[in-house]
Amino acid sequence: MLVSSSLMEETQRQASSSQYTDDLIGAAIFDLSGLPKEYFTTAESSDVSWVQTIFQALGLQSLLMSSLKLDGFRHAVIHGADYRAVVVRQKNRYTALLTRQTSEALPESFIQWAQEFEPTILRSHPRFSAM
Repeated sequence: MLVSSSLMEETQRQASSSQYTDDLIGAAIFDLSGLPKEYFTTAESSDVSWVQTIFQALGLQSLLMSSLKLDGFRHAVIHGADYRAVVVRQKNRYTALLTRQTSEALPESFIQWAQEFEPTILRSHPRFSAM
């Protein structure tokens, strides 16, 4: 029974991962200083002006963290008119994932997935173009 439960959880995790990747319309990788390193666009979202907003938000976040002596940034959600960008801190970078704006709350499982997501796989993904 334990094996089948683990198998079901893994199957659900893979289905969520695939669904979340399908929901992405853009992505950007930033170094830990907040400087953009690589962007990924789709036909649906070839405009990368949102990356500037993320760059500014990371700068503000760094300033606040330093000034207030805070630690432990995990994620931020930045809402635009037509999109929302989820920014997560990973081990050696920040990753911003662009999705369509919806009225639905962002599920915690998406944040967890984003924290483990390897954005460089988008280099070979058929929907994405690296810039």
